[in-house]
Amino acid sequence: MANKSCIIRLSMYRNALIRLKTLNFVKVFSDNLADVARVTSVQVRKDFSLFGISGNRRGGYLIDELISQISAILGKDKVQKFIVIGIGNIGKALLNYPSFKKNEIELVAGFDIDMNKHNRDVEVPILPLEELGKFVAENEIKFGVISVPDFAAQEVLELMFRAGIKGVLNFAPICLKEPPDCVVRNINLETELENIIYFTNFAEQAGASR
Repeated sequence: MANKSCIIRLSMYRNALIRLKTLNFVKVFSDNLADVARVTSVQVRKDFSLFGISGNRRGGYLIDELISQISAILGKDKVQKFIVIGIGNIGKALLNYPSFKKNEIELVAGFDIDMNKHNRDVEVPILPLEELGKFVAENEIKFGVISVPDFAAQEVLELMFRAGIKGVLNFAPICLKEPPDCVVRNINLETELENIIYFTNFAEQAGASR
């Protein structure tokens, strides 16, 4: 199985390929993709070889074929349906983010315990949390997003898992304990911002001391 860094690079390669296709390029070389991901061309070919993607070092790769192959690896060859639990500021922003559909991701429903947020008559309905299990089963949902306060996040994760969700992106500012056979990715926006602040200040200080 490929590691997380390899999968991130595949996403970068795919995005670059789509941009090149809009510019009417037909072929691409590993050197071009290496520049995008800031790795060597050897690393690009290693990434591809993990999934049986082959090309001609001199002839390059056909862009259409490569997009199709990478899309299949990343699950972007078909629409992937997600639900969101917690319709606060982050939840609302996710439900209204326009680029998901372009990337074969469809947010099909939001869930919240606050009855004042429930609305069945909008494009993406916001439903009571107690309807989660039935909705997930009827719509064959495998993926979900958590955007609730930290004190509720672990309980929500376990509720999602019992409902049949197998992959979760967690925006709550806490690292969650993964149930068996469930993949959880934690994104702490505060921590990411702190990292940006620190490394920016460090770079400025290092530059001033030269």
